[in-house]
Amino acid sequence: MSSVSKWVYSFGDGKAEGRAEMKNLLGGKGANLAEMSNLGLPVPPGFTITTEVCTWFYDNGRQYPAELKDQVAAGLRAVEGIIGATFGDADNPLLVSVRSGARASMPGMMDTVLNLGLNDITVRGLAKRSGDERFAYDSYRRFIQMYGNVVLDVDHHHFEEILDSHKRDRGLSYDTDLEAGDWQAVIEGYKDVVQEALGRPFPQDVQEQLWGAIGAVFGSWMNQRAITYRKLHEIPASWGTAVNVQAMVFGNMGNDCATGVAFTRNPSTGENAFYGEYLINAQGEDVVAGIRTPQHLTIAGRQANGSDLPAMEESMPEVFQQLDAVRLKLERHYRDMQDIEFTVQQKKLYMLQTRNGKRTTAAALKIAVDMAQEGLIDEAEAVRRIEPKSLDQLLHPTLDPKAERKIIAKGLPASPGAACGKVVFSADEAERLSQMGDAVILCRVETSPEDIHGMHAAAGILTTRGGMTSHAAVVARGMGRSCVSGAGELRIDYKTGVMTVRGEKIAAGDIITIDGSTGEVMLGHVPTIQPELSGDFAILMGWADRFRRMKVRTNAETPLDARTAVKFGAEGIGLCRTEHMFFDTERIIAVREMIVAETEAGRRAALAKIAPMQRQDFVELFRIMAGLPVTIRLLDPPLHEFLPNSEAEMDEVAKAAGTDIQRVRHRALQLHEANPMLGHRGCRLGISYPEIYEMQARAIFEAAVEVGKDGQSVIPEIMIPLVGTKKELDILKAVIDRVAGEVKQSSGVQIDYLVGTMIELPRAALRAAEIAQSAEFFSFGTNDLTQTTFGISRDDAASFLPDYQRAGIFEHDPFVTLDTEGVGELVSIAAERGRKTRPDIKLGICGEHGGDPASVYFCEKVGLSYVSCSPYRVPIARLAAAQAALMGDRPASEA
Repeated sequence: MSSVSKWVYSFGDGKAEGRAEMKNLLGGKGANLAEMSNLGLPVPPGFTITTEVCTWFYDNGRQYPAELKDQVAAGLRAVEGIIGATFGDADNPLLVSVRSGARASMPGMMDTVLNLGLNDITVRGLAKRSGDERFAYDSYRRFIQMYGNVVLDVDHHHFEEILDSHKRDRGLSYDTDLEAGDWQAVIEGYKDVVQEALGRPFPQDVQEQLWGAIGAVFGSWMNQRAITYRKLHEIPASWGTAVNVQAMVFGNMGNDCATGVAFTRNPSTGENAFYGEYLINAQGEDVVAGIRTPQHLTIAGRQANGSDLPAMEESMPEVFQQLDAVRLKLERHYRDMQDIEFTVQQKKLYMLQTRNGKRTTAAALKIAVDMAQEGLIDEAEAVRRIEPKSLDQLLHPTLDPKAERKIIAKGLPASPGAACGKVVFSADEAERLSQMGDAVILCRVETSPEDIHGMHAAAGILTTRGGMTSHAAVVARGMGRSCVSGAGELRIDYKTGVMTVRGEKIAAGDIITIDGSTGEVMLGHVPTIQPELSGDFAILMGWADRFRRMKVRTNAETPLDARTAVKFGAEGIGLCRTEHMFFDTERIIAVREMIVAETEAGRRAALAKIAPMQRQDFVELFRIMAGLPVTIRLLDPPLHEFLPNSEAEMDEVAKAAGTDIQRVRHRALQLHEANPMLGHRGCRLGISYPEIYEMQARAIFEAAVEVGKDGQSVIPEIMIPLVGTKKELDILKAVIDRVAGEVKQSSGVQIDYLVGTMIELPRAALRAAEIAQSAEFFSFGTNDLTQTTFGISRDDAASFLPDYQRAGIFEHDPFVTLDTEGVGELVSIAAERGRKTRPDIKLGICGEHGGDPASVYFCEKVGLSYVSCSPYRVPIARLAAAQAALMGDRPASEA
């Protein structure tokens, strides 16, 4: 905990105590409000309570540091001086907003309170000063509803029921139809609700209101939706949130007022066009909540979406020009696409927020490439800008344009990509069905932050209300989920679990398809096509390849996987798991026959059936990889994976082997292992039955000779798995060398090849100097190395790993992100000792960690030659390797 006793930083009136680089202390919102103030932009004055107070708050039983109260009071006096109004004053009251602001953007996850400082007395002062009684009482009822819900924990539906029944009684449709007297009646009802729920009246003391709201914001850092969001986005709980207290400006004072949300470029496509929405005579929450249909900022945006509501460019041309100038200034200053919030009070523009905008991956690529080509950033910065994992969004299918589709509704194209799945109407149901393996489309009237777990579980999101900047749209784009919002023709009835549109009924469980790029909603399943990876993707990946040092290979044993990986830029195969080639129905009987055979002759007879198929496998892979390196791991199955289990399977094996079922049953029982992952597998199988590795080596060398006849050079890298001692490697290397000599003699062709080993046991890592005397390369099998280092089975760990993450024992699942402290230290030791013996030793990693960006960064630091990962993760690894090279020794969090 910092010893600094400054807990509050002021901003406003063209200056600020903070700046953009201080976001760890001031949170993203506070740092950017300070920065905008320093830039001379029209920012309502305020102050930020630092993230260190949040840490203090949780470390000290939800208490505050002793100096905080006085510092907040001083901050408030500074705001009063700039605005010329006094907090709690009967005649000229200052009203403030109280908002969260973590260092990482968490849209909608934490609590906000607007219009704070209103009570039965100050509301009259506000009415008099503004000359608008209706506005004053509308603001007061909003404050009671928001404060009642956020701070006092009174469910918001109680307030909505009162408002709805008042509108019904008066025969009114919209909130804007209510007059001052209506709002006064609604306020009395709201206060009764609070009194009934809490047994005490709504607080009239403005200081009590302020500290209640500050406590609620700090408290919301640990609410369930914020915890879920942090977990999904890997944001540490220790970061905490800041609290921003800022003078209110009003977008709901009449028709010369407005509020809006905008992006300096299009967050769905990346097009360099001002993009956003606004509402006349409204407060900011109205835009984001999707309660009223927002209007477009620009004429072009209005026309593109077929709206007949006037654009801001038409209804408030002077203010629009100011806003457009601010957009350009902010983008040039931050050198990134900005997400901005603004309010217009009586034709005067105020800036309430700027932050780097959430965007789809396609937009991120376009923006990064365009900004580099515009000279705003350099190519290295463009490469750093793209989150490697997000490339996943681009590598999967889109709707087939030729496929028939039955369009039943159209909404706004809020987050691109196509998704097809079962209709569900609740976040819990989306999560439940998704865990059972179903693809689902979460259909809601509008989403709220409470739906975050269901949105993450869903393949796509559909809402009937809300615009392009609604909660659903912003969160979906950040998660890479396709989303259609504001499909107003659809009617959802949560009670009956049915959605209706133009006489069509869609029940929970029915299949629909949504296209987040066009806003179309279709009945049934619409086929998809593979994406074209060209344009901005190709340009940026070209830059990434220039910056990276490590090679990127793929884990592949089928022609389809190998071709896919080559298309995604793989530079060879880093792991060909030969046992995966044996599960084919044609081969499995011969493999089982070999395993249950009790004599070498029996095994050789079975292997003779497999050998031609195995040779053909390698011929195909060598041809596809066209001279690129191919690392082939010799057989490494836990035997139980191949053993016949059912009577029918045993009977089949008995017939193929020409023996009786009794002997097969007896042999299967003999080979049964209590702990097969630590049993008779890998090189241990080769030591017991060298004829298996002999057959595989022969198939590899004969395939290399055959492909060599076409003029292709092939240098196979033969990898012996699960080695723990040099002696194991020496015995099996001798078998491979002997077979190479025999194939050379029979074919007359000299074969170049390498023999290496997989480092997947702690002992192998520690004895790497010795093993490297025989091994020409090491490939770290980090899946097994993680298992054997922790003594955790990756097949069974899922049942208790979440408990470990919740308890803070593991920050990440160690099978997803490499444990750099324990497993990583073994990798470092092995690399260092291996190089000491053999300075030119080739070092790679081929566990699934090879496609995890954080693990790739570690591999760069250790100086590995390459990483290998599954085909669809090749672009992710290419980009991560480039970013790792650009980072040098800086940790990822600082880059």
